Amino acid sequence: MYQTVEKAKKHKVGECLVSKLSEQERQVYERVPVHVDFVPHESFDRAETEQTLFGETERLSIPMWTHFPGVPDDHHTAARSRKALTREEEARLFLRYNYARYRLSALSKAQARRQALGRAHEMLHWFKRVLEARSDLVNANMALVLAMAKRMRIPNVEFNELISEGNLALLRSVEKFDISRGFKFSTYGCRAILKSFNRLATKTGRYRSRFPTEYDPDLERSDHDDVKHDRQHEDAVDSLREILFDNRADLSELEQTIVRERFALNAAGQKRTLAEVGQMVGLTNERVRQLQNSALSKLRAVLDKEYLTV
Repeated sequence: MYQTVEKAKKHKVGECLVSKLSEQERQVYERVPVHVDFVPHESFDRAETEQTLFGETERLSIPMWTHFPGVPDDHHTAARSRKALTREEEARLFLRYNYARYRLSALSKAQARRQALGRAHEMLHWFKRVLEARSDLVNANMALVLAMAKRMRIPNVEFNELISEGNLALLRSVEKFDISRGFKFSTYGCRAILKSFNRLATKTGRYRSRFPTEYDPDLERSDHDDVKHDRQHEDAVDSLREILFDNRADLSELEQTIVRERFALNAAGQKRTLAEVGQMVGLTNERVRQLQNSALSKLRAVLDKEYLTV
């Protein structure tokens, strides 16, 4: 009963607060997520970080991207004239994006505990910065989608559909990318875009094997479980890469090499056999297998501790 009354009070306070916002502010405020994810960075707790990231030169000049109706020529004038972000500009944009999400997350949690009009205006301010930074990052990297799409030839898939799938992958990549790891976003983003294209190719091939002529999308079997499985697998691989990169499993250099080569976690994304890895490191197949199993046990222990423990 007490909880019900408290919820009713909070709901009434929330309605009163929203009524004090302008119509435009109200529409934006209702779009602010209750839970805001962000990629943390060591600088976010410092008092000077906001001024450093959002000083007088807050906005970078990011030209809007225009989609052309077909596949543009590699030597298209517009494509040549687009200037890529420098490493410093890219880092600054990602830090802005995640710092804005970090501030918005803290405000959203505080607002959930106690509604306040001043805090609502702060949330609108930081939500605007989140959207601006995300828009800048997407516009700056939209060429990655086009470049990857031009490499793919998937039967029965329109080019525009491929672009749409790539755009979604680009958005997910922007949300998850950690600039503190020292890599360029293009490496991470291209891999994610190609993975999304491969999933689309698999899905399209599955449909065509069942419906060799025309098929009705309304009768399509839900692929929710397949998509969920693919994303869980992708997240697991990303987690494994992080553990290997930081060497949180305390693997030897030899063990790291074996795991990367055996399970396609190397730069080439190529999976090698025990014999191939053995030739690389100068060991027998059996010794490579033993070291592989030892490394996997260590990695599994870290995964269980850091990701599976509730």
